[in-house]
Amino acid sequence: MHVTHDNPTAWMTSGPGAERRILAHSADLMLVEFRFEKGGEGLPHSHPHTQQTYVASGSFEFTVAGETRTLNPGDGLLIPSDAEHSCVCLEAGALIDAFTPCRDDFLEAHGLPTSA
Repeated sequence: MHVTHDNPTAWMTSGPGAERRILAHSADLMLVEFRFEKGGEGLPHSHPHTQQTYVASGSFEFTVAGETRTLNPGDGLLIPSDAEHSCVCLEAGALIDAFTPCRDDFLEAHGLPTSA
């Protein structure tokens, strides 16, 4: 069983005004928490993983495949595989993201063994 407790050393920078920590993972699924300062950004990118995002707190403007929407606490968003996406934090907050399959690039960046 892989469990992450609130360990400040587990956080790492993920973009301007943003940081992340891995909460749990297996080869098929990964759960990640992101914290954003107001004005923090998830820069435009894409990846082969399907991503489900849940807004735990704050307010975010998301752009996915050219469509922009504002999300608030309790809102969720599905980001399809290979869709370019980004976000801007309008009000400081946190996101909980699930990725399938596991993001081995995140594991490597955190110095953890990959799922392969």
